[in-house]
Amino acid sequence: MTAKKQLQGEVFYPSAEVVEKARLKDWEATAQWAAEDLEGFWASEAEELEWYKKWDQVLDDSKAPFYKWFVGAQTNIVHNAIDRHLKTWRRNKLALIWEGEPGDSRAISYHGLNREVNQFANILKAMGVGKGDRVTIYMGRIPEIMFAMLACAKLGAIHSVVYGGFSVDALQGRIDDSESKVVITADGGWMRGKIVELKQIVDEAVKHSPSVQTVIVVKRTGQEVYMETGRDYWYHDLAQLPIANGDCETEKLDAEDPLFILYTSGTTGTPKAILHTHGGYMVGTSTTLKYVFDLQDDDRWWCAADPGWITGHSYIVYAPLVLGATSFMYEGAPNYPYPDRWWKLIAKYGLSVFYTAPTAIRGLMRFGESWPNRHDLSSLRLLGSVGEPINPEAWKWYHRVIGGERCPIMDTWWQTETGNFMITPTPVVPLKPGSGTRPFFGQEAEILDDDGNLVADGEEGYMVLKHPWPAMLRTIYKNPDRYVEQYWSKYPGYYTTGDSAKRDSDGYFWIIGRVDDVIKVSGYRLGTAEIESALVSHPAVAEAAAIGLPHDVKGQAIHAYCILRAGVGAAPALADELIQHVSDHIGKIARPEEITFVDKLPKTRSGKIMRRLLKARALGLDEGDTSTLED
Repeated sequence: MTAKKQLQGEVFYPSAEVVEKARLKDWEATAQWAAEDLEGFWASEAEELEWYKKWDQVLDDSKAPFYKWFVGAQTNIVHNAIDRHLKTWRRNKLALIWEGEPGDSRAISYHGLNREVNQFANILKAMGVGKGDRVTIYMGRIPEIMFAMLACAKLGAIHSVVYGGFSVDALQGRIDDSESKVVITADGGWMRGKIVELKQIVDEAVKHSPSVQTVIVVKRTGQEVYMETGRDYWYHDLAQLPIANGDCETEKLDAEDPLFILYTSGTTGTPKAILHTHGGYMVGTSTTLKYVFDLQDDDRWWCAADPGWITGHSYIVYAPLVLGATSFMYEGAPNYPYPDRWWKLIAKYGLSVFYTAPTAIRGLMRFGESWPNRHDLSSLRLLGSVGEPINPEAWKWYHRVIGGERCPIMDTWWQTETGNFMITPTPVVPLKPGSGTRPFFGQEAEILDDDGNLVADGEEGYMVLKHPWPAMLRTIYKNPDRYVEQYWSKYPGYYTTGDSAKRDSDGYFWIIGRVDDVIKVSGYRLGTAEIESALVSHPAVAEAAAIGLPHDVKGQAIHAYCILRAGVGAAPALADELIQHVSDHIGKIARPEEITFVDKLPKTRSGKIMRRLLKARALGLDEGDTSTLED
């Protein structure tokens, strides 16, 4: 790809080789079709999958915002993720390649995956788990987390995956809210050479959870753990029993039957249990992965998220399997034991499509180019970014150093609630570093002011989505009133994303950040992402966070926290230099009042900077919900 100036600003155009290989070559034609016939577009995509019974109606909006998709259809996402592949050559194709942090590995075909999921489902069924029951899963990145999720779905049970690093209180709160009868965990997990005490945390969490009847424990690390008689069972022991043997029939479900609940990160307010269903989620996630990352039969796909987040649900577990793809999963940290662990894995396994978060990219940038340059990354053909806006500086480093200037970067904006990519390019779309480009097919986004009026191009405002989509959340579990109030009340008829954004004159969207991450200085709205990008563009800064604090004259003043690159020392002169650097890059209005040098920033476990926590600490206020705080 070479930089040209046909569109406004800096633009990277796809190479002829990229366009030639892409399954979808005409973005504009598909976008126009979906815009003119929303239901026809999604019905066409759904037709590519198998259904026990076809739908009577594609979209039922009669009780909006409680939308229903593929009404009257019968399906089960596991039928499309596993069962149908067993009738084709994909039966012997690798579904999952896995490597543990200590270096152990496994390779599992679709045939092998079917055997593992049947075994897990049989065990759960013997424990009394059936349609509609909730099962909490609290594990590390090991194959069994995938088996457990698929086993629940196969039975029609609702899984609630909790990231395997949450605190006792956070886990207990989610178990109690979901009223789970079974918890699935492991004795421990490996992270940075140390054992994460998963079973110990579960023991504490279920002490006061009356709904939990059974705890199933996968042996991963092999250390001694407490096992309560009558409640706790080793998975490997259960697998030897006759109850685990044989096929387990995949339940025929209504398209609108619940698939899972997943608790949002809690960056604002208490965590919300987002509910997704089998039919629409299956169609939405597989369609977006197919077009955005252009997965083909010879690809090896690595989504480096954790299955405990929506990114892992959608793009590690479900969509790749529905597409019959080969996925890679890695247990440990990207920089352990050395900062080239990820690059080593890409070269070792010949991975071709790689999807990760800006926070990881910026973190690895700190170690320089020599680490990735040790490895042959020529197998890569596409890169991706997820989780928060990516700084243009990090985008260019990722593109140049990791992608060898040949791999387009699919910068995706979406949410736990949306289920799949919403603002995203495809490989044939010209790219602007830092922009997610345009809405996915069938969707329109608008930027509104406080009163619901459209703002002009280039102005910031509240981003809303105009149309329903198949993988959208159906409600907040057990709280439909909160669903309406949270997402549909501020601008009736629009889905409120809670994010601030702007659209440029080319129709490209630039996500600024959460609405509470927008700083208003002397009446001017400044996005934290813009300020942080300016700071990170300085050669001394590896990562930055900006917040607005009260100011007598300006209303709010900018305070920034910076992590410096390796080998750079903190000094008052550097702080002054960075303040001027931001002023030079954005304007005097964006000049930070103060810069503080720190060793780390408070982040959620999905990698998002918790700016509200920085603000609360600076003001001496209550920190609120910190259940998702990484450290």
